[in-house]
Amino acid sequence: MSFCTYSGEFRNMFTSVENQFIVKYLPQADGDAVRVYLYGLYMCQCAEDFDGESAAKLLGIPYEKLKEIFAFWEECDLVHILSRDPLFVEYLPVNSAVGKPKTIRPEKYAEFNRTFYKILQRAGKEFKPYEMQRILEFLEKQPMEQTAFLLVAEYCAKKDGNKLSCNHILNKAQELCRERRYTYEQAEEYFSDFNEHEKELSHIFALLGIYKKPQESDYAYLEKWLKGGTELKTVYAAAEYLKKGTLGGLDLLIAELTDKGITTEAPAREYLARRAEVTDAVYKVARKLGVKVQNPRPYADEYAEKWLERGYDTESLLLLAGLGLKLGYGFPELDGLLDELYRDGIVDPAGVKAYCAARDRELRLLQRIQEVCGVIRKTQSALDMIAAWRGWNFTEEMILEAARRSANAGAPLAYMNKLLSEWKRAGILSPDLIPEKTAAPRSEYKNEAAIAADVRSERERYYARLQEKAIARADNARKKAETDEDFKSADAACRNEEIELARAEVFSPDEAENVRRRLERARHDRAEALRRLGLTEEDLAPKFACPKCSDTGFLPNGKMCDCYKKA
Repeated sequence: MSFCTYSGEFRNMFTSVENQFIVKYLPQADGDAVRVYLYGLYMCQCAEDFDGESAAKLLGIPYEKLKEIFAFWEECDLVHILSRDPLFVEYLPVNSAVGKPKTIRPEKYAEFNRTFYKILQRAGKEFKPYEMQRILEFLEKQPMEQTAFLLVAEYCAKKDGNKLSCNHILNKAQELCRERRYTYEQAEEYFSDFNEHEKELSHIFALLGIYKKPQESDYAYLEKWLKGGTELKTVYAAAEYLKKGTLGGLDLLIAELTDKGITTEAPAREYLARRAEVTDAVYKVARKLGVKVQNPRPYADEYAEKWLERGYDTESLLLLAGLGLKLGYGFPELDGLLDELYRDGIVDPAGVKAYCAARDRELRLLQRIQEVCGVIRKTQSALDMIAAWRGWNFTEEMILEAARRSANAGAPLAYMNKLLSEWKRAGILSPDLIPEKTAAPRSEYKNEAAIAADVRSERERYYARLQEKAIARADNARKKAETDEDFKSADAACRNEEIELARAEVFSPDEAENVRRRLERARHDRAEALRRLGLTEEDLAPKFACPKCSDTGFLPNGKMCDCYKKA
C-alpha cells in the first residue's frame, strides 16, 4: 500500500491539481516542494506498496527533507500528516478549512519589508505593527506577487502623499485581485494610464462631490485650464465655490474668471465671494417678490450687481422687495424703483427703512380709499398722489372725506385730487370747514360716453368687492394655518426647497432628484398639517365666484366674460 492516500472527498481516477494550488501556492514554493506535493498527489491513487523512503530516493532528496517538505505543506493546510514514522500523509482540498492557522515566516518577507519601508519613508508615513501584519496576511491569503503589491503601494503613495493609509493600499490591491491581476506585469499594465495630474484632478473631483476615478477625457479640462494660464489653486477655489456639479459647469465658471482677467487664487476668491453675495441676493429678492428664478446669472448681471455696487445692502433690498410684492412688481419694476431712490439719494439702510415705512402707510390708506371708492389699482402713481396729499398737510380724515365725496365719480382718484387741490387753495384742512357745494360730485349733464364710464366704474366696484371677499377668505384660512407651527415649518421648507430645486437644475443636475424628493416630503407635511386643521390647499387660494375670469369680468384673452354681460 502507498504511503499517501486521498481523503474521503476525493473521487477522481486521475491525478488532478486544483487551480487554487497553481495560482496561490505554486509561485511561492521552491521546486523540491512542488515536486514532492505533485508526486505525493500521484501516489494517492496507487495501490502498490510504496513508502516515504522509496519516494525520497526516487525524487533524489533525503528522506528527512521529504518529511520537512510535507510539514511545510501541512502548515499551508494542504495535507494532514497522520504518522511521521512511518510517514503517512492525507491530502486535503486546497480550499479546505481544516487545519491549523498558518504562521508567517519573517524570512519570506525580508526583502519585501525593506522595499515597502522605503516607500513609506518617501511618503513621509509610518505604519503601525498591526497594519504591517494586515499587509503580510493579505499576501499570505492572496496569490499576488510581492513585487506587484509593492507597485500598488508605490501608486498609492504618489497619489496620497503623507495621507497614505493601509486601507487604501489593501483596497487597491484587492481591486487588482478581483480583476485577476497578480503579477508585476499585470499591475504595471493596470497603472499604465496613471496620469501625472491624477492627484490634482482627484482633489477637484472631491471638491465637486464627484466620487469616481478620473477618465482620460477629464484630464483635457485640467490641461486646458492650466495652458490658459489659470493657476491650479484658482481651479481649486472655483471648485470649492461650486461645491457640487460637473467639470463642464466648472469649465464655464473658470471661463468667466478668465474673461475678467482673473487667473490667480487671491483675486479669484475675492471675485467668487462677491459672486456668491450677488447670487444670494438674487435668490432672496426673488423669493420676496414671489418670482421663480432658475438661472440667477442674468438677474445678477443686470440687476443685483448694480444694486450692491450702489451701496444697497441685502436687508434694504428685501425691504424694497416686500414693498414690490404688494405692488405686483417683478425685477424690472423693482429696478426702476431703485433707480428713483438712487437719484433721490436714498441708499443707506435707515433711509430705505424710512421710505418703506412711509410707503406702507400710504398703502394702508390706499386700501381704505379702495373700501370707499371700489376699484383703484395699487400703483406707484397712486402712492405718489397720496404722498403729495400728505405733503399738502391733509390728514387721513380729510383724504378719506374726499374719497367719500368721489365714490360715484368715473375716476375717483382724479376727482379726489381735484377736491383736495381746491381745499388746499382755500386753506380748508378739516371736514367741518368744507363748503356745502363740494359735498359730492356735481350731477351735471353727462353724455353717453360719461354714462358708459359710470356704468363701467360701478361694475368694476362690483367685481372688486367679489375679489376682496374671495381674497379675504383665503387670507383668513392662511392666518389660521400659520398659527400651527407644523404648517409654518413645512410651508417654509416648501419655499426653500423650491428655490434649491431651481438652483440645482442649473448648477447641480445630479442633486436635483434629491431636492425634488425633499420638496415632495415638505408638501406632504404641509398637506397633513392642513388636514389636521380642517383645511385644504384650495382653502389657501381665493375661491372666485366666476372661475373663468377670477372675478375680473374679462377672460385671459381680453374678451368680456359671460358673467360681466349678466352683471
